[in-house]
Amino acid sequence: MTRWLEYLVFLAILVALAKPVGLYVARVFERQPTFLDRLFCPVESLLYRLIGVHPDREMTPVSYLAALLVFSALGTLFLFLLLMIQSVLPGGPDRQYLTTPMTMDLAFNTALSFATTTTWQAYGGESTLRYLVQTIGLVSQNFLAGAAGLAVGMAFIRGFAREKSATLGNFWVDLIRGLLWVLLPVSLAGSLILVWQGVPLNLDPYVKARTLEGGMQTIAQGPVAALEFIKNLGTNGGGFFNANGAHPYANPTPLTNFLGMLAIAVIPAALPITFGHMVRRPNSGVVLLAVMIVLFLGGLALCDHAESLNPPRLAGLGLVGGNAEGKEVRFGVGSSVLTAIVTSNCATGSYNSMHDSYQPVSVMVLVMNMLLGEVTFGGLGTGLFSLVIVALVGVFVSGLMIGRTPDYLGKTITPGENGLIALYIVLTPLVVLPMTALASVSSAGLAGLTVNSGAHGLTEILFAYASCMANNGQNMASLDANNVFYNLSTAAAMFIGRFGHMAVALLLAGRFAAQRRRATTMGTLPSDTVVFGALVLSTVVLIGALSFLVVLALGPIAEYLRP
Repeated sequence: MTRWLEYLVFLAILVALAKPVGLYVARVFERQPTFLDRLFCPVESLLYRLIGVHPDREMTPVSYLAALLVFSALGTLFLFLLLMIQSVLPGGPDRQYLTTPMTMDLAFNTALSFATTTTWQAYGGESTLRYLVQTIGLVSQNFLAGAAGLAVGMAFIRGFAREKSATLGNFWVDLIRGLLWVLLPVSLAGSLILVWQGVPLNLDPYVKARTLEGGMQTIAQGPVAALEFIKNLGTNGGGFFNANGAHPYANPTPLTNFLGMLAIAVIPAALPITFGHMVRRPNSGVVLLAVMIVLFLGGLALCDHAESLNPPRLAGLGLVGGNAEGKEVRFGVGSSVLTAIVTSNCATGSYNSMHDSYQPVSVMVLVMNMLLGEVTFGGLGTGLFSLVIVALVGVFVSGLMIGRTPDYLGKTITPGENGLIALYIVLTPLVVLPMTALASVSSAGLAGLTVNSGAHGLTEILFAYASCMANNGQNMASLDANNVFYNLSTAAAMFIGRFGHMAVALLLAGRFAAQRRRATTMGTLPSDTVVFGALVLSTVVLIGALSFLVVLALGPIAEYLRP
């Protein structure tokens, strides 16, 4: 019961914050007055002059997408070059502690990973990267890539909010406002809380300490707090340490763990409220948020039940307390499960326990959260348009049932929109399933399975590609993904998962923005009712089952049924 008290308190705070945060985000991107204007408006104007942006000059969907691609390419190139020259950079840690070679394929994978908010890490941060790379390279990309995702989410919302419009806003304006008004002030406050709780923020050398057994231990430290909060707020994930959020320097107390989970989920949970406000249908946004909450609770209940039971292989030993393998004692089953569900739903690989040690049912929940496009909360902007596009599928199917041209929020779903919707839905299975199959039968792919094989090994490979396609970044630890095959193939999944989905979302938003809003009639399907919420929920389940049931049957389900 204590675990569920923690879950319900978390959800209650999340729901309570959704409306004020959602309305604040709407004001920021509608360029309405906020309490931070006096501080950030002069900075905003200066940035516009420096980069030559005319804030009132809006962009078409294609030009908005082009700006996103150019911006992301420059960020990827900058980080790649920084990684390749890190050996000559000044500052710590000492070179003797950097035991993982920075090859070109690893540098490319890492650079693209952080530029797409995936932050997939096929390396240990404290044993691979210099302090300057962590602070200048990774921290900056956590801010910039997170703000870019939020900008695309706002452009998508404008597609439903506008009529007879050829534009979706200005990418550079949305990027800067997301940085200044949303990510920067919150991450600064959050980082100070982390320092207060004991997270290091220094450039000191690694410490040598003698253990109680008499041996020597190297204790890594560095500018950890600078990276830790923005990685959660920007739904990036990836950490300063190889153990990520399970490391006591990155996540020292239950309070830091709880605040970290709120930082991950609050803005994505608030975006349905932003959506409802900007399209002038606030109850429609509430329904989308309710669908997210139901999906969240369903996954949480399944995972909690599986992890609260003692592992079958330990039956008869008289153990109690559930599946403690791979979990930190200070978090226990409750905080570990909550973190696993939040991070797998929110495009953030900031895990605090080793998912490779979870029960098969729990792993199935986590991988499905990612395969579904993280429609439950999701990343900054990406979760919202994933859920809205799933809702459009439900609207189309219901329209076929009654013989009426389907529309959503007054926007008609024509064959052109249907093609883009279908492409968005099939993109994940078209990428993840072939890549999983290739890795499962090739020597290069199987070389990464250093510990497990069979159904569990297949699940590890599926988990990796699902995580990269969803721009999540978490992995099952026993898959060794630092080789040329995985560095390049996971990079391809990250790229398609980020820019393929965003391209379709922007083009779809452009088509809707160009339409005139249809009047509501007796035949219009209301988007603010319990029935509509049930329609969206059932569509999510149906799409997931049709797309991924077979591979799940070969992986986690087969492992669960194995005697």
